[in-house]
Parts: sequence; C-alpha cells; structure tokens
Amino acid sequence: MTAPNRTVLWAETLVGELAAAGVTRAVLAPGSRSTPLTVAFAAHDDIEAISLLDERSAGFYALGQAALTGEPTAIVTTSGTATANLHPAVIEADAARVPLVVLTADRPPELHDSGANQTIDQKQLYGSAVRQYRTLPEPAPRPRKLRSLRVTAARAVATATGTPPGPVHLNVPFRKPLEPTPVEGDVPADLADRAPLAVEGRDGPFVDVSNGRPGLPDQDLSGVVDAIEAADRGLLVAGPTNRPAPTRAALAALADATGFPVLADPLSGHRFGHDPDGPVVCGGYDSYLDAVDSWGWPDPEVVVRFGRSPTSKVCRHYLRDANARQFVVDPAGRWPEAEFMATDLLVAEPTALARTLAEQLSTPGSEAWRSRFADTERAYWSVIEQRRAEPAFEGGILSQIAADAPAEATLVVSNSMPVRDLDRFGEPRDAPIRVIGNRGASGIDGVTSTALGAGSVTEGPLVLAIGDLAFYHDLTGLLALDRGDVEATIVLVNNDGGGIFHMLPIESFDPPFTEFFETPHGLDFSPVADLFGATFVRAETPSAFGELYRESLASAGTQIIEVQTDATESHRTRETLAEDVASVLESGSHEGEDGQ
Repeated sequence: MTAPNRTVLWAETLVGELAAAGVTRAVLAPGSRSTPLTVAFAAHDDIEAISLLDERSAGFYALGQAALTGEPTAIVTTSGTATANLHPAVIEADAARVPLVVLTADRPPELHDSGANQTIDQKQLYGSAVRQYRTLPEPAPRPRKLRSLRVTAARAVATATGTPPGPVHLNVPFRKPLEPTPVEGDVPADLADRAPLAVEGRDGPFVDVSNGRPGLPDQDLSGVVDAIEAADRGLLVAGPTNRPAPTRAALAALADATGFPVLADPLSGHRFGHDPDGPVVCGGYDSYLDAVDSWGWPDPEVVVRFGRSPTSKVCRHYLRDANARQFVVDPAGRWPEAEFMATDLLVAEPTALARTLAEQLSTPGSEAWRSRFADTERAYWSVIEQRRAEPAFEGGILSQIAADAPAEATLVVSNSMPVRDLDRFGEPRDAPIRVIGNRGASGIDGVTSTALGAGSVTEGPLVLAIGDLAFYHDLTGLLALDRGDVEATIVLVNNDGGGIFHMLPIESFDPPFTEFFETPHGLDFSPVADLFGATFVRAETPSAFGELYRESLASAGTQIIEVQTDATESHRTRETLAEDVASVLESGSHEGEDGQ
C-alpha cells in the first residue's frame, strides 16, 4: 500500500529508520508543522511516544530518559520559537554527554526571509552544542533521496551514541499537506515495487556503524603501570557521569590492586553501591581536604581521575595544589579538568583501562595512607550523624534522603545547594542507588522534567531533591506525572530564594544582596499538588521529614514534601559545622603515623 502523499512517506521513512537504528522513545511537543513526524512516531509499534506541552520541559524529559538508559531519545518540535526552547536541554546534553536526536520541523525554503508566520532561521540553531547538524532535503518520492534519508538517520543515531555521546540535530522542512491526506499521483503506486530497498529499508539499520573502543598502546600503558607502582600514596577520583565509568566492579578491582582510596562524587555512580569490604570509598572529603596540610598529611604522588570535574570545589583545589602526577581518563580525548594541573590525558575507555591496570599491577601502595582516609571518613560521618537532626541543617535533609533511599532507587538532585549538600553530607553506603543531576552545564532549569523523564524508564522508586527556585523554574514539568504515568517522592527544600548566594562575597553587600541575589519570592507551593494530581505535605521538623519521607517511599502516587528552612541560618550552620568537623578531626590527631 502506497503512502497517501510524499510528506507522509518521508516522515514514515525517517521515523522507521530511526527506530531501526535504536531509537525506542520519542517526546513530542504539539504543533502544526511537525504533524508528519508526530503522526509517524505515534503510529510506530516499536517506539514509545509521549506528548508534553512545554517544549523546554519536553527537552529535559527526553534528556532524563536518555541519561538514565544511555539510549537516544528523540524529541520533536514544530517550527519557530518552539525550537529555541529546546536549547537549554541541548546544551546540557552536550556537556553531560547524553544522546538525543533533536528533530525540528521547518517551513519550506521559499517561506524563509519573507516574514511568513512562525518562520525563523533554524539552520545550525544549536551551534557547537550538537555532534551533528543537517537540514534535510525537501520530501520527494525518489529512491535515491529515500536511501539518502535512511543513511542520514542511521548515521545520526550512531553519532548520538558514539564517543562522546551527545545531541544531534536534524532540521526537517515540510510542505502542506502535513496530514495523511491523499494527494493523487504524489507517490507513484509502483514505487515500492521499483525501489523496495528505498521504501522498506533493510532488516535492521540501513547502515551499521561500528564505533571502536579507544585504548592505550602497550608502551603508554606500561608507563602508567610503572607510575602507579612507583607511588606509595595515590588516589582514584570518580567524578560525575551518567552511568558508572568505570563500572563498579572495574573500579573496585583497580582500588584493590593499587590500595588507593576512592574520592567518589555523589554523581559518579561510586558513592553508593560498593561492597563495604571493598574499596575505601570517601564522601566527606569536601569537609576536610582543605585542612590536611595543617595536619601534616603528605601529598598524593599519583592520581587517576575518571568522569567530569568533581562537584566539590575543595576537592578540585586539593588536586590543583597537590604535587602529584595526575592521569585524566577520557574516552573522547576531551579535557574535563578546569584547573589545568593534570599531567597526562589518557584517551581510553574507562572500564577496559581500569580492568587492564588492575590485572597488570602487582604492588599496592601504602596501607598507612589508605588508613588515613578510612579513619578520617569514620570520624567525619560520626560528627554528621550527631548533627543531622538539627532544625537549621539543610544538609541533614540530603543526608537523610541518601541514607533512607532504598536499593535500586533513582535519586535526581538539583543544582545549587542540593547537589552540594549531597556531596558533603551523603554518606557512602553499599545500597546501589542511582544518582543523576544536570551537572554538564549545571543549570537549575528543567530539573523536574529531567527527573520525571528518568523515572519513566526505571522500575525502582524515584526521588527528586530540589530547591524552591529550581522547582519554580520547571512547574510545567509536573504535567509529566500524569502523561508519563510517573510516580515520585519530591523533596522541596524551600528557603525562599537563592540560598547558594550566601556562599559568595556578595552576601556582605546588602543592598543589593537580598533584592537582587537572594530574591525571596514568598510563594506558597501547596496549590501545585492539586493542579498536577499530587499530594502536598509540609515537614515541620527534621524528624517529621524523616517519617514523611519513608512513608512516601512506601506509598503509591506522588508526594511533594516541603521542608521550609532559613537560607541565612542554614549557611551559618554549615559554617559552624565545618569548624566543628575540623576541630574533631584535628583532635583525632594523626600522630604516630609514618608520613605515608
């Protein structure tokens, strides 16, 4: 049976080839010019499609799906300003290496530069933030054009999932009719008979793209092995990634072979999920690495770094100032180290490299060095446990969230203070909790949509920890609770404004601090629950929060648990706690150690 018109044929061919290449999910923002794509995605048996009304939220929802699965999600918009609303999600996908296939419908060429309604210049709209850009030809029922379309689609998916993964942009112009309206003679009735390959495609993707796995030549690998074996004091640093890279098993093997402690960012996949009898996994370093010089700790001699730059500024500066050889591992050969103090860039696949190094190493480092970190971690978390329930301790909320999240839960943590509090106060544990956050570009827009997108593709509980400004920024994202059939525990830390600005020197200048930086809004968020079909509760005390949080995790539906805090008092509590931690750890004196 032939297609009713060339536009339908074109859209069905494009969508069919994307599915054959591995796209199984699509997020569709409604619009007229994108009608052919929307109809084709909605009708495809192998693609799970969802319609979300707000393009910015839709983009982040797709981002959340792709970040969790590692598989590309397609996102479709109509022409005009709708396309610009995807830009924040595209930027994050680029920086965080998340595979997205962005499909923007466009007007035909003759309408450009004419003042035609809803027509803008969409060529290279996202600039360098995409791995690949192409404006497709106008639809035509010609075999060569259809084969070209299939090749373009297959290559786009391969590029999105390559090294490094990221977003690709296909701009797709359409003429009317946009609907499956029959147009006599538009598509030759015998086209499928004359050109079956162009019309039907192949069994699987039209083009199979094989991406090689980057690795080190034997000579370079031997140099890394020699450098590690020559060091008594070393560190493994696991920075933020969408999925553990290297895998937990590979990193555990490397830690065992080297004897090095692991500084594990909460977004690395290594803060939570390691065997307690396995590597020394450190999570409190943000509170003590800036003091170790005064304790007489020697510098590490070698550091092996995986993932992006750590969330912790203290950790970044400690590595900057350490007199150590630092190996940065990046499979794409990019430079994820903003202090520019690393000495070596290893272009290699992290898991394979970690396994190979573990197999070749035979001399683990100093046990005293390892014990320094293990003992300091134990003392640190003992202090935190005593302070968790203090009313003004926002960090206690994130500490509680991490401590009580069940195994296989997905925790999405917002930027600004929540991710920093999780970094400092989220204690390592053996439960495999998946933690993600938009730390590529570190914006606060689209966080709720990212979380609900991630929740739509996971079986375990979904927890979102978010501040009030980020929650406000993405209220429309809550529409996905119903449309995506997602349930979540949403912890809303409401300090009535931008609490993070208390960390900056501008806090001392008021005015303009309160009005233009902290920006208190005075909003009551409770009506939001009725609007989007959730339950809203307010925790009056830390202990009440713990009870409400655990109840929510065991309940069906979505609960928004608001915890109201005072930003100024919370920041002063963090400062006092830092002083207490320093005092306790220093008094625990690391005397009598051999300097190793």
